[in-house]
Amino acid sequence: MNVAIATERKYRMSELQNTPDVKMAVVGVSRDCFPIELTGRRLDKLVAASESKVSEIYRCSIVVENEVDAAKANQEITEAGCNALVIYLGNFGPENPIAKLAQDFSGPVMLISAAEESKSTIGTDRGDALCGLMNASMACGLRQMMKPYIPQRPCGLPEELAECISDFEAIARVVIGVKNLKLIGFGPRPHDFLACNAPIQPLFNMGVEVMENSELDLFSLYKEAGSQTERIAEVAADMKAELGEGCTYPDLLPKLAQFEIALLDFMEANKGTSEYVAFADKCWPAFEFEFGFTPCYVNSRLAGRGIPVACEVDLYGALSEYMVQCATLQPATLLDINNSVPSDMLEGTGMKTEDLHMGFHCGNTCTECMADCKLNYQVIMNRLMEDGGTPDITRGTLEGMIKPGDTTLFRLQSSGDAKLKSYIAEGEFADLNPETFGSTGVVHIPGFYRFYRHVLVGKQFPHHGAYSRGKVGKILFAATQMLGISDISVPLPEGQLYAGENPFEA
Repeated sequence: MNVAIATERKYRMSELQNTPDVKMAVVGVSRDCFPIELTGRRLDKLVAASESKVSEIYRCSIVVENEVDAAKANQEITEAGCNALVIYLGNFGPENPIAKLAQDFSGPVMLISAAEESKSTIGTDRGDALCGLMNASMACGLRQMMKPYIPQRPCGLPEELAECISDFEAIARVVIGVKNLKLIGFGPRPHDFLACNAPIQPLFNMGVEVMENSELDLFSLYKEAGSQTERIAEVAADMKAELGEGCTYPDLLPKLAQFEIALLDFMEANKGTSEYVAFADKCWPAFEFEFGFTPCYVNSRLAGRGIPVACEVDLYGALSEYMVQCATLQPATLLDINNSVPSDMLEGTGMKTEDLHMGFHCGNTCTECMADCKLNYQVIMNRLMEDGGTPDITRGTLEGMIKPGDTTLFRLQSSGDAKLKSYIAEGEFADLNPETFGSTGVVHIPGFYRFYRHVLVGKQFPHHGAYSRGKVGKILFAATQMLGISDISVPLPEGQLYAGENPFEA
């Protein structure tokens, strides 16, 4: 941990590859016994308040009063390239056309309604949208469609609802990403890592495509990429520039570059009808003996550009990491929820061991997420494969301390009986040197030990978790619900019991 990353890339939506752009449509609706002009005036103010909050917003020219209007509005916003929809009840609104529009639109939908502005206008321009939203929600439910997103405060003034639209942009990005994602796996899920084995049927149910391949396929792709000598040299030079003084094994870079090229070329050739891709690759034990390196640093580089690569063929881990990336528009990482934190590391910090754990993996966290890092070898594999001697085939990890700052720990997982479940916990990577190997950070989550016992262990989640940069629990919770998952666990405060928690021990 001796080389600080000198510069940090700042990600904007256009720079983070493999991630949806959201173009938001806003459609106003009006019940025919209310003045359509009321919705039009309120809609203008809502759009004006929202323009600075979202990347791109489109005001539909049609105010929907009936089913014909709904069809025309859907056609207009679809032709405009919109992939997320806000239905705005400027007044009571027509529930059946609202539900029809929400059902026919191809992307995620949010319902919101207008609050009354002033006592001076309520006598003549009262909209009753608070009331209308109830019927609109019920009408959507009758159609058994994907539930529209309804924010915590769905009835509000334009400035208040603009914040809801901003949140919905991130929520929609997660949902759009998942429903247009292909997970590419290489190798069978390791026998001794049963946690990485889970039924894949729920992935297809969510709209995720899965393409599973063998390790031999991957090795063949790697050998084929070896002929691209000029491109290998360019990628190796980019790696050397990224690592700077942390480039401890320059002789290894051409091999790593060849492997990166093989993965990227396969991704582009095999997207099919999907728009986005994440990988889940087998990375040990045969990999090192055949390829001659560990793939961790390459995995980190792909994650840094928006293409997560989960370790140990963890398909649900790759999906979870991708969802975190879509929520934050920043690279995510997949770590083992790994070990407890010794109390003597905490002297003078005021932190408690029961709120802490270490997140670790061999070296798959990208440089943008690291406080300092260098190219290294995998200590555990070196003991196993090289008898602890001079590292050779176990080289290729990116090691260092993960950058301090807010984080969200997230996982979406299938149980053995093909039922989806999830957890979300907000916390932070502490500014505390973990003093160990790997891509590692000390993670502080209030009440972690109870959450660990009754959710992570008690509900039988695997050891991998996706970690974000920033707190996005609100976004991930809503997006996970929109994807049809109702079993979502979060840390509970003291005094509130988890299911099955012994009240005499809490």
